[in-house]
Amino acid sequence: MEFASKIIFWLCLGSVVYTYLLYPLLLRWLGRGRSIAPPVPGEAAGWPRISVLMSVYNEERVIRRKLESLVEVDYPKDKLAAFIGSDCSNDGTDAIVGDFASRYPFIHFYPFEKRQGKPGVVNQLARLATARWPAEPGHLFLMTDASVMLDSQVLQKLARHFGDPRVGLADTRLVHTGMQEAGISRAENQYISSEVRLKYLEGLVWGRTIGPFGACYAVRSNRFSEVPPAYLVDDFYIAMKVLEQGDKALLDLEALCFEPVSHEIGEEYRRKARISAGNFQNLLTFSHLWWPPFSALNFAFFSHKVLRWMAPFAIILMLLCAGLLALQGNLIFLLVFWVLVGGLVLAPLLDKLLKKWDINILPLRGAHYFIMMNLALLEGFFKFIKGIRSNVWEPTKRN
Repeated sequence: MEFASKIIFWLCLGSVVYTYLLYPLLLRWLGRGRSIAPPVPGEAAGWPRISVLMSVYNEERVIRRKLESLVEVDYPKDKLAAFIGSDCSNDGTDAIVGDFASRYPFIHFYPFEKRQGKPGVVNQLARLATARWPAEPGHLFLMTDASVMLDSQVLQKLARHFGDPRVGLADTRLVHTGMQEAGISRAENQYISSEVRLKYLEGLVWGRTIGPFGACYAVRSNRFSEVPPAYLVDDFYIAMKVLEQGDKALLDLEALCFEPVSHEIGEEYRRKARISAGNFQNLLTFSHLWWPPFSALNFAFFSHKVLRWMAPFAIILMLLCAGLLALQGNLIFLLVFWVLVGGLVLAPLLDKLLKKWDINILPLRGAHYFIMMNLALLEGFFKFIKGIRSNVWEPTKRN
């Protein structure tokens, strides 16, 4: 029993250290001296057609700025069409989008009368887009959210990668705006920045970026797969379907989009718990793409995503094993047990206490964020086990 407890403890600790520290270091080492140099069309005639697909729900606070950024994007307008579906919005969203559609012929607006969730809206928009332009390699879908503002060059930066027929998906670099000392915005930004770098390196080393951010990414229309009903994380599903077909997926650090970061820990926890439930849907759906982890795709998926999604269970097992060994008189594991308990309990409490006094310590906030993220994963797992019956959503409150 003692030997088994030690083995389980060290395996769990090793899995957490590996997925968060060693795997990123491995990719940095493998990616040294490499770069992504996509072919660039010489003339406007060489650019692919792009259909922008955007599902919106009660986005009146941001939708005008989003549409302005879309209008101002530097891309041939005869090769650009925007299909915007409102998922039964009940604020001023429909009026704003309708006004833009009346003024700009490339914007097409579809106000749906029944809530169906983002994936259901996107599926219908994809059908409308392919009715206009066929689903073929030279026709791209740009998936984007209302809260994400586009850099004027982002479409060109993404489209240039599709000159390589092996590329099926290209992702953007998400830049956060509106950071604050208080709240979790700096910790969230630090995490997302590290994820951007990691996804970039996966594309560089393996040609297999494991899941786009969902904020703004391009996929060949003939590689797009409709998302099943009651599916939560549509962008990951679409990306894995592209990889399943043998195509490459990349992240371009020069393709920029901007999004206000969330700083309310309650809001971010709610969002991550919802995403986490969807993560376990994808874990089951694409089990053949992560086990056994011997191919480049399977190894990257297992190392980057599967082990992170399993981290809450690894931490719980570490606590249990350290507790059992401590009860058997092992003084080292007694110390380890109390260090774990202290870190998991005291770090969030101390961070909350200091926050009341306007004291913000980034490492402590980062520890609080890490614990919150893993609790959200755990809650998402139980939501998945109980069964997911709906994928309707509410916009996340951001700065």
